Amino acid sequence: MDAPHTPSAGGLSRRRAVARGSAALLAAARLLGPGLFAGCSSGLPPARRTVPVGLLHSQTGTMAISATGLRDIQIHALETINAGGGILGRTVDFLAPDPRSRTDLFPVRARRLLEQGAVAVFGCWTSASRKAVLPVFEEFRRLLFYAVQYEGNESDQHVVYGGSVPNQQILPLLDWLTGPEGGARRRLFLLGSDYVYPRTVNYIVRRQLASKGLEPVGEAYVPLGERDFTAAVTAIRDCRADCVLSTVNGDSNLGLFAALAAAGIDPASVPVVSTSVGEDELRSLPAAQVAGHLAAAGYFQSIATPANRNWLAGFRTEFGHDRVAGDAMEAGWCLVHLWKAAVEKAGSFDTTAVRQAFRDGLAFAGPGGPVRLDPRTQHCSRGFRIGRIRRDGQFDIVHAAPAPIDPDPYPQVAFPGWSCDWTRGGVTRGEEVKIDGQL
Repeated sequence: MDAPHTPSAGGLSRRRAVARGSAALLAAARLLGPGLFAGCSSGLPPARRTVPVGLLHSQTGTMAISATGLRDIQIHALETINAGGGILGRTVDFLAPDPRSRTDLFPVRARRLLEQGAVAVFGCWTSASRKAVLPVFEEFRRLLFYAVQYEGNESDQHVVYGGSVPNQQILPLLDWLTGPEGGARRRLFLLGSDYVYPRTVNYIVRRQLASKGLEPVGEAYVPLGERDFTAAVTAIRDCRADCVLSTVNGDSNLGLFAALAAAGIDPASVPVVSTSVGEDELRSLPAAQVAGHLAAAGYFQSIATPANRNWLAGFRTEFGHDRVAGDAMEAGWCLVHLWKAAVEKAGSFDTTAVRQAFRDGLAFAGPGGPVRLDPRTQHCSRGFRIGRIRRDGQFDIVHAAPAPIDPDPYPQVAFPGWSCDWTRGGVTRGEEVKIDGQL
């Protein structure tokens, strides 16, 4: 059985002492079985003073480069909530097993968390892992809170989506790249990891480019974890691309940027614009290889506001002054607090009651700006920014949307006739869309 998360040694803060002190109570409660956590209006027995939640983030394997930071910021969020008195008078106790970047382990770990009584789970990075666990959450009728930007083309009543969907990230990015501010790019090369997110995003990209009278000059995919990008970089150079739109995920980015630098590809003339590279990933990438390239995200650590600086300072006090924060981490922090708001509004941890609390809409003042949970789609509004990588591993923000963008998981340019409104029954289906090579 996976043990509860144990805070690192080196001096416990008040938050960590609270979280650790509740672990013994949770262990005793598990012996009574998962039935202990059901059957009352709050979703928990009246005498219970802790509430279990799950964190399902890879701490090893190819996605650890990204997911470890997301796990840590959500631990920090839960510990902060505990320090403030918990939720409905209960301390939050979290379990954090390691699915090891293996899609086959995610549903196994998710099932165990829910059997242990987790009332909600915050987790997954890749869309492959999210889709693998969906049947488990549907079976248990619990909620997964998913913080990472993804491809859209999905809205499940058992998922709350905190990251950007293509109408909040990909479509405004294409408008910028093909416009004068982004250099009026016309020769885009699409490069991605070989799974559902890059394949679907690039399908949307092709449809949007076609609406502008354009088409990609090349497209290539590599397996997750692949480090050899020799063939892909040769193709980029041979087709005279003027921009690379990269949906490469995880530590494969180490190989990608090394190959680009070795081939002498200059970001001033052929920038890579990444959708999945942020501050945490840049800690592992040599500055000389990445400086000058671009990324599109809802949040960058370099946002110069007091709220953002205070948030980062709190995280670093707890987890180390060398730590950085990125887009999914900011979304993950917001999701924990939106869940807390929904539970308190419902007066219950019960999934049905929490989903009902979404109906009137929920908002949270996030470090990157205001976030609103759209009750129709169970997706969040997000900012849109483009950043240029600096040699210190941070971003100069070169473009920012004037206001958060409302979510649309089914952009009509790619999914005509599809829509979603969970306040009126759920998903409306349009014509079926086949995406070649989708895994």
